[in-house]
Parts: sequence; C-alpha cells; structure tokens
Amino acid sequence: MPAEIPAAGAHPRLIVPVLAFCGAVVAVMQTLVVPLLPHVPGLTGSSPAAAGWLVTITLLTGAVFTPVLGRAGDMYGKRRVLLGSLGVLTAGSVMCAVTSDIGWLIGGRALQGTALAVIPLGISIIRDELPPERILPSIALMSSTLGIGAAIGLPVAALVVENFDWHAMFWASAGLGLLDCLLVLWIVPESPLRTSGRFDVPGTLGLAVTLVALLLAITQGAEWGWTSPRTLALLATALVVGVLWGRYELRTGSPMVDLRVSARPAVLLTNVAALLVGFAFYANSLVTAQMVQEPTSTGYGLGASIVVSGLCLLPGGLAMVVLSPVSARLSAAYGPRTALALGAAVMTCGYALRFFTSHALWLIVSGATVVACGTALAYSALPALVMRAVPVSETGAANGLNTLMRSVGQACCSAVVAAVLAHVTFLAGGRTAPTLHAYLLIFLIAAGASLAALTAALCLPSGRSAQPAGPLPPAGPAASAASAGSAGSAPAGTVAVTKSAPAAREST
Repeated sequence: MPAEIPAAGAHPRLIVPVLAFCGAVVAVMQTLVVPLLPHVPGLTGSSPAAAGWLVTITLLTGAVFTPVLGRAGDMYGKRRVLLGSLGVLTAGSVMCAVTSDIGWLIGGRALQGTALAVIPLGISIIRDELPPERILPSIALMSSTLGIGAAIGLPVAALVVENFDWHAMFWASAGLGLLDCLLVLWIVPESPLRTSGRFDVPGTLGLAVTLVALLLAITQGAEWGWTSPRTLALLATALVVGVLWGRYELRTGSPMVDLRVSARPAVLLTNVAALLVGFAFYANSLVTAQMVQEPTSTGYGLGASIVVSGLCLLPGGLAMVVLSPVSARLSAAYGPRTALALGAAVMTCGYALRFFTSHALWLIVSGATVVACGTALAYSALPALVMRAVPVSETGAANGLNTLMRSVGQACCSAVVAAVLAHVTFLAGGRTAPTLHAYLLIFLIAAGASLAALTAALCLPSGRSAQPAGPLPPAGPAASAASAGSAGSAPAGTVAVTKSAPAAREST
C-alpha cells in the first residue's frame, strides 16, 4: 500500500535553521547542570555521589535511546519520532523545574537525555528533504550543534545559577523544548522514506542492557573501584550480553543495528573516529572550566568564577558555528575523509598548544578554541562519511550509532579525567588539589586520542570504495516520483510513496 505523506513545510529554507536550533537546545540540556553540581547537595539535601547522577543519567539514557529512536525514525517517520523526543525533553524539564527532590531531578534528567536522538534524526531529515547541493553544509551544521550547544550552554547556565533561582534554567529549557516542538510542527515535513519490517524488540533490549552495564562500569568505576565486585559484574554483563546480542542481530531478518553494514571499513572506522573525537572534545570542555577555577594557591590556578570559566569555552562555540560550513566545503572539494583528518590534526595541535601554555587566561582560551575548531571540522565530516557508506533507508539508525559512539567516547573521557585529577594531587592552601602535571597528563592523553582519530581517518577507504553496496533509493521529496515510476523495482527495505515531485536526484 502506498504511504500517505504529510504536506511539506511551508518554509523549506527554514528547515535547517529549525533543526539546528533543536540540536543546539538538546546539546545545552546535556551540560545544563554542570555549573550547578557543586551546589546540588546543599540545595537538595543529597550526597555528592547522588548529585553526580544528574550528569550520568543523561549519558545512559542518551546512549540507549539514540540508536533506538534513530531506527524507529527510519521505520515510522523521522519527524514523528523527532517530535516525540522533543516532547519528552520538555516533560523532563518541567519535572526538574517543579521539584527539589534529588530522585525526581534524576528522573527528569533521564527524560532530557533521551532527546540526544534529535541530532541524528535531524541529519536524516536533511538527507531526505534537501537538494544535493545543500546537504553537506546542512549536515555539517547539524552535527556541530553538539559542540556548539555545549560551549554556549555552560556560560549561560552559570549566569542563571549565579543570578536567579536555579529552577529558572529548567523552566527556560522547558520553554525552549516547547518552542522546538511548535517550530518542527510548522516548518519540518515528514520524510517520505520508510524501512519495512518489524521493530526489533529483543535487539533493542539487548543493546540497552549492554550499553547500560558498560557505561555504568565506565562512569562509576573510579568511585566504586575498578576491581570492585560491582564494576567487574557490570563489565562481565556487558561482555556476555553484548556477544549474545551480536549473534542475534546477525541472524534476525530486521535487526536493530545491521552489524554487517556496521562492519564495513567505511562505517567501522568512522565510528571508531567518532569515539576518539568525542573523547578528545569532552576533555577540552571538562578540563578548561575546572582548571581556571583552581585557586591561586595551587601555583597555576586563576581562581576564576563559574561564569568566567564558562565564558572561556564561548569563543570555541562561536568558532564551531563559523567553521561548520568550511568543513562542508572541504568535504565537497576533497571528500569528508580529508575534513575529518584535518580536524583531528587541528585538535592534536590544539592540545600541544595547551600543554605548553597553561598559565595565562588568554592562552588557555586560545588553546581551547583551537581544539574546538578541530572538533567542528571533525564533527561536521562524520555524518557525511556515514551517509556515503550506508543505504538511505538506514540513515537514522546509522547516524544514531555514530552519535552513540561519540557519547561512549565522552563517558570514557569523563572516567579518565576523574581518575587522573583524583590521584595526581598535592596539598595547596590546606586542601588537596590536582597538580599541574595532572592537567598536562590529560592534555597528552587527549592529544593521543586525536592522533588515533587521525590514523583512523587516513585508513578510511576513499572514492568509490566508500560507497554502500548496491543502488540507493533516491533521497528527498524526489523519492516519491521515483517510487511511483518504478514501484516494482524499489530497493528492499523501503516503502513506496505517492506524491508528485521533480525528477529523482542522486543521494549523497
């Protein structure tokens, strides 16, 4: 049966700005509570460990739901799932805004974390709806919103914490989430492409258990002890369930994650690079704010306020906005592999700069901005590499998996940074503080991750070898005409649609 296609948005040129705004709001949600964390125990009567769950829980729910909702978008409609994700984000924000109980706050943050799927869903809509010449710059901007939102969100949240009641930032996030929903309803059309088959419930549950066990072990291992029974049990669970899940996914007809496609060098190496770039990017965000807030008694700290420490990341966020179209032009001219490699190289140079210039505020900001510039180039290239290597009917799931790998990289980075800063310490001004060498060690580790990402990029296949096997169905509104004209020969896994459209165009 032909599928009914909702009317396209009345303002097609606004699709990308609306989707990018949604992505930036989601990225802000991920870092919203970071400036608040030191104050949470006093505000809620909870322990510091419980307060830390306000960050950990968003990582867990985001990691689980990003590939799941990406797959659901491929099957049931990307706009529909996008609206659902934004609705859940709004509900989670309201839940946090009306309570001071740590349990309810963690629950609300869990709902906010599910909205991380908005970014791969937005990338998939862009691929389906835009003409070829607009796809690369648009997905570059959409992918970069992860870094842009984080860099802008920290100083804004710090300003709110210092000048208003802390619940205000959750009310503001609820308002932004509702605005996102209204803009998507008004501007963004539903994609005509669908993937056939049943939703893989066992595969979804297996993936969820594997990810939760793995990420819990990574994020809590430093506190529980890396050889504690809880940590080892979680790692063993992740390993066993992960192996069983992989075997099931290879045998089922409609897998949650197509492991055969994911094992292609073009996809596998791109996901490895995403993990490494995510690690290196998050180190920049975590370390910069904390380093400049260290007291002057340490000999290297600047004793900066929360707001000043957040503002140190703002130039990097603005640079990412400017460089995302530059990355798109590099990808168009030389291929996304070149843009990814250049981004990883710039990140490595940024950490080298940070290693040797960690005493003056302007030098710290300069080094952090160079790392952000490299992140913009790398993040913008990753979706283009994914889309060159997978069938168009799997765009949502594949980009969801790539976004998941960035989250795993950030989780690993958080654990490494926490371990280094907790163990490489000295007494300064009557308190235990990380040494300067602890921060320099983190810069070296992050530089190593950037170099590894550069290596993965250089090993990626180029040219025709990076293309997915078999013909791709046409993307965008033209898919309708192509399907109507050749419904009998449509590629497997897609649903024919009925809607007149211009001549079919090639997918990127």
